[in-house]
Amino acid sequence: MGQLTRRDFLERSLAAAAAALAGSVGEERADAVPRRRGSPNERIAVACIGLHGRGMDHVRGFMSRKDAEVVALCDVDESVLGNAVRAVDKSGRPAPQAFQDLRRLLEDKTIDAVSIATPNHWHALAAIWAMQAGKDVYVEKPVSHNLREGRRMVEAARRYGRICQAGTQIRSQRGAQEAIAFIHAGHIGKVTLSRGLCYKRRDSIGKKPDGPVPPGVDYDLWLGPAPVRPFNPNRFHYNWHWNWDYGNGDLGNQGVHQMDVARWALGKDTLPAGVMALGGRFGYADDGQTPNTELCFYDYGDSHLIFEVRGLKTEPLQGVTIGNLIYGTEGMVAFTSYSTAVAFDNAGNTIARFSGEGDHYGNFLDAVRSRRSSDLTADILEGHLSSALCHLGNISYRLGRPQPFSAKTQAFGDDKEAYATFARFEQHLADNGITLQETDYFLGPRLKFDPHAERFAHAPQANALCTRHYRSPFVVA
Repeated sequence: MGQLTRRDFLERSLAAAAAALAGSVGEERADAVPRRRGSPNERIAVACIGLHGRGMDHVRGFMSRKDAEVVALCDVDESVLGNAVRAVDKSGRPAPQAFQDLRRLLEDKTIDAVSIATPNHWHALAAIWAMQAGKDVYVEKPVSHNLREGRRMVEAARRYGRICQAGTQIRSQRGAQEAIAFIHAGHIGKVTLSRGLCYKRRDSIGKKPDGPVPPGVDYDLWLGPAPVRPFNPNRFHYNWHWNWDYGNGDLGNQGVHQMDVARWALGKDTLPAGVMALGGRFGYADDGQTPNTELCFYDYGDSHLIFEVRGLKTEPLQGVTIGNLIYGTEGMVAFTSYSTAVAFDNAGNTIARFSGEGDHYGNFLDAVRSRRSSDLTADILEGHLSSALCHLGNISYRLGRPQPFSAKTQAFGDDKEAYATFARFEQHLADNGITLQETDYFLGPRLKFDPHAERFAHAPQANALCTRHYRSPFVVA
């Protein structure tokens, strides 16, 4: 069985408590640095928080390195926690401490750094608490559940002098870095449009009734900042992605990787001046709330960013399904995977190819040693801005109203590229058997945004969605 026995769990928890020095979350001095007992070659003590799915990649990634040791694991589900503990035990590495409550883990001052792969609604709070406790942080994408949280994370990293890496690992891939450098050097001219694609098939999650909390799950702690709702398996492991209380849909799940590349290619270190989104959940009726098909349009003034999410069966666009298409006045670059890209001139001739992988975990550990956030390939500020783009698109979508496909839209003004994107969106749905004459989509408002204040202009409903009502004591202040 995968679950720790109660005796194992208590023994590990008591051992952890005995090892922890006096103190509590948030009491570490702002100028504190991680412990270092010996030489710079000593292993960095890492704790992994959130172990279902992506979290085990964190465990394996840090275990594979000679300069790190996974010393603690944490998950609110004892079954998941037990499986992870056993995986470390089988690797031949020293047995990690086990925690069900991350607050107890953060009290342990022998831990240098934490990695966070919880559901999205816990990312910001866990990271901020960890930085307050003197830990460096590797936090999964999107780094935040809402826009305000991301800015608070940036502020915490700077205030407490912490290294904080976003889990957008394309930033560490050599092929992607070289392709971006090629674009920024002007080899495809001035970039006018940056397109991100998340064409990823997502099947229906069906409908399931509320039910009892599974044994060994601390459900109150799992909910954390979110409102109290009855337990439902369609709002728990993985399927939480498709519920607004905890996730951000595929725009903030898979899509944030490609959103990050799209902004990176534009060379923008601020948010846009405007956003509009549309879409819906098409092809099935289930418990999911977030759209499985979504278009987002971002206005940067001198250039535009368009993002497309498709969760139904689809064909690639110019050979790309999950990636990016960057258009310049003299050519284009297609990012075909996390680590490969190809450049073309305006005649369609291949002019350059890029490939090569990297080590995002290693980059984080190097920065932990150097104490320079500038060494990070995906500093928390970059993670905040790219995550915020996802939040902006979802805000417009959530404020949208039903619009019939049968009514010819004039929503895009004179933007021919937007109309062409919308036409392909319609064709995609028709190809999946959606009768457009009998179907509505949600058309969000065109929202003006102040990228410096990070607030919408004259849009109180939109600004309300930049944060959330937090449940005490799980508050991002």
